[in-house]
Amino acid sequence: MTADASHKTRTLWLVGVLHAFTHAYHVALMPLYLLIQRDFGFKSVGQATALVTVMMAGNFIPAYWMGVLADRVSRKKLLGLGLFINALGYVALAFAPNFGWALVAVAVSGFGGSFYHPAATAMIARMFPVGTGKALGLTGIGASVGFFAGPVYAGWRAMQLAPALGDAAWRRPVMEFGVLGLIAAIVFMLLADEDKPAPAAERVIASRVKMFPTPALWMLFFVAAFAFSLRDFAGSSMGSLGSLFLQHAHNYDTRDAGLALSWIFLPSAVSNPLFGHLSDGGRKRWAAFVLLTAAVLVVIFPHVPSGWVIPVFLVYGFFFMSSYPIVEAELMQSVPDAVRGRVFGLFITVGGFIGNASHWIVGELVRGMGEGANHSRNYFWIYAVLGLMIVLSVFGLRCLGAVRTREQIAVKGDAS
Repeated sequence: MTADASHKTRTLWLVGVLHAFTHAYHVALMPLYLLIQRDFGFKSVGQATALVTVMMAGNFIPAYWMGVLADRVSRKKLLGLGLFINALGYVALAFAPNFGWALVAVAVSGFGGSFYHPAATAMIARMFPVGTGKALGLTGIGASVGFFAGPVYAGWRAMQLAPALGDAAWRRPVMEFGVLGLIAAIVFMLLADEDKPAPAAERVIASRVKMFPTPALWMLFFVAAFAFSLRDFAGSSMGSLGSLFLQHAHNYDTRDAGLALSWIFLPSAVSNPLFGHLSDGGRKRWAAFVLLTAAVLVVIFPHVPSGWVIPVFLVYGFFFMSSYPIVEAELMQSVPDAVRGRVFGLFITVGGFIGNASHWIVGELVRGMGEGANHSRNYFWIYAVLGLMIVLSVFGLRCLGAVRTREQIAVKGDAS
């Protein structure tokens, strides 16, 4: 292996470690909703789920501006600083005395998380112009680990401490995740190789490059972002709604709910690099395949008996989570390198903000059920709508394909 190849491989795995923490923070609160509700004295579980909605809003709203920075400055510094802020917000949440301070803490944590995806995705796409899907799939293993470890550890740790700490037991795993993240951020900054920005002259040129040269391209992009926000809404709901569904309708405790949710994410450690690699030979057909398969599993989920919950979660996660590196690779290869950070930042700002409103919305839907939340049949229509959202998101693939085609035509027209 050449020195350059060794550098790329090392960087790939280090970025994957940061990916793990970024996504662990997204899901660690999900099995803790009912403990948080009781500890703060919330009237509605919707206030507890709103914490994740605010965190994710803080994550996605600044993403475009993080993309601007990612096109101009050291991506290593952005990644290290982002995780530090992300983790610091988690530590602050563990000590929040009331709902107001909890909202501030999760907003800060979400802001730190907004640094990761624009910088990391643009970095990997530039490092691996060939085999982009496979490379993004490999960094996706980090997300799989984080998604798995977040709910399973938080749920288990809270249940372990509940006899001594009562409803406040949720605070300890949150604090522990935060401290580990602070350590990881420092280690990353000390050990990771510097991702040098382009020379000053190139940065000036890049800053003048239009994200999309025609109104038609802008429209196609926004339609694609909205389409995939439906996918994100459904995927986020499978976590938050799944936690409440299992604890209400199947009488799971906090530990068991966290363990069950974690099985959504573990299979993607295999499926992300697998389908990411396969998609390098045909993105649209593989993305459509994994999304449509996931949609069917979402619809049938509330109909299965309790013993089948984890197997369905496993298969669903295997297919659904693998759509992310495929779509990200398609998006990155649809636009020139000079604007990839900005494009991806805007993409997740639009799609992510809409998609992650799901945490609060499903919490309010469950609250509105009252005693009916204890019966599986009352969830059938919600899961059917979520499945339909995933089906509709497939339309975004056609939009991204059109962006790539029209982008090439526009570039040729400018060159001539």
